[in-house]
Amino acid sequence: MNNFKERTGRMPLLFVGHGSPMYAIEENEFADGWKQLGKLIPLPEAVLCISAHWETEGTYVTAMEKPETIHDFYGFPKQLFDVVYPAPGSPLLAELSKHAIKSADVNLDYKWGLDHGCWAVLRNIYPGADIPVVQLSLDLTRAPEWHYELGKELSVLRNKGVLIIGSGNIVHNLRLLDWNNKNGGFDWAEEINEKIKKLILEENHKELINYISLGNAAKLAAPTPEHYLPLLYILGMKEKNEEPAFFNDKTVMGSLSMTSVLYGN
Repeated sequence: MNNFKERTGRMPLLFVGHGSPMYAIEENEFADGWKQLGKLIPLPEAVLCISAHWETEGTYVTAMEKPETIHDFYGFPKQLFDVVYPAPGSPLLAELSKHAIKSADVNLDYKWGLDHGCWAVLRNIYPGADIPVVQLSLDLTRAPEWHYELGKELSVLRNKGVLIIGSGNIVHNLRLLDWNNKNGGFDWAEEINEKIKKLILEENHKELINYISLGNAAKLAAPTPEHYLPLLYILGMKEKNEEPAFFNDKTVMGSLSMTSVLYGN
């Protein structure tokens, strides 16, 4: 790997609906979408992942050489707990991320590793686990607009061969899941998923930042903010000339959206 020298072109941006941890090991349409993505986009020097599953007070970035695979879930088969995604870390990218962010103090972390919001997707995009991966935490003491603005600061990494991934879900309400409804969403879930897509296409970032004001469907879709916030980072980083491409665009189990967005490819 080089020293993250400036490239002539920007790396794409990616928001992924990561869904169930089981999608990491199942053969399904969402895993297929992630695999196709790996063939479509340029090979990065490293990945910076902003996952819904690393919630902190303050901002942290993983800085170890060998991040552990974190199995941050329960009630799933042993086969899933046996999965290891041995991608290397990148202390250099951790430092670059720290210095790119001017609006907050960023702490280097040596304990976290890679959670399933990160590795469950990456093992399909880059199954060789040979691309260095760093995670950035979500400071849940901050308002949505703060996360959006932080994304703008991170955009400089795109010119250094870094693929930035926000991993969450536009609709994520586990309390209302209908396990028997594998291929559809409740009316309110479909409504808000389409509304968010429309606002993305219109580049109406103000309403996307203030998503709770979009009504009851939005409140049901994001009863807690952590799965929605990674989208705001990606929206903050996009350039004006970049159009969104949606994929894995489906709502499942009533209250879970797998809709994903690619910019800049």
